[in-house]
Amino acid sequence: METNLFLDNFIRKKTSIGLIHKVYLVQLKNSRNYLASTKTKSEVRGGGKKPWRQKGTGQARAGSTRSPLWVGGGVSFGPKPRIVSKKINKKEKQLAILSALNLKKNNLKFFNDSFELNSYKTKDILTLLKNLKINTTSKILIILPKSTKKVWLATRNLKNIEVTTLACLNLKNLLHSETILLSKESLELINLLYEKIYA
Repeated sequence: METNLFLDNFIRKKTSIGLIHKVYLVQLKNSRNYLASTKTKSEVRGGGKKPWRQKGTGQARAGSTRSPLWVGGGVSFGPKPRIVSKKINKKEKQLAILSALNLKKNNLKFFNDSFELNSYKTKDILTLLKNLKINTTSKILIILPKSTKKVWLATRNLKNIEVTTLACLNLKNLLHSETILLSKESLELINLLYEKIYA
């Protein structure tokens, strides 16, 4: 299947770099885990006894040895684990994926047969890719219409090959890939999912 046919029928040569940037930043933001944690004065162990009496010592008043002013005390306004979630509109996300596919039009590779393996061995997937004249050392994204256990197990040991389905397709995988491998069935499903955007 020709790349030009794919672009004309499905993407229609529309690319929005600004939208790709916006959706990509949202995806990076939502993928971050904010796990840094510090203890406040009430969470640090100890400090229950008042260090000295309130008046008459000549020193500043102190109520706990776990005050943030003391060594070994709590932390004022320190980081806490939190969830940060930014929303992106569904249509914006779909348009960004289509724009990314258009941006990567020279990296698209197509095959007509179903992407199936006879075994779970890594060498089988490498042989299949070589038969399709694909550089196995480049970053490869294989887009399948549905999850296949054999393909997933065969590519598990290869760090440069990513396997995904249309339901899990995201912008980061598309932008980071040097070669994008699509089946005829995946192509038809992309048309079915995204044809209403430009209608």
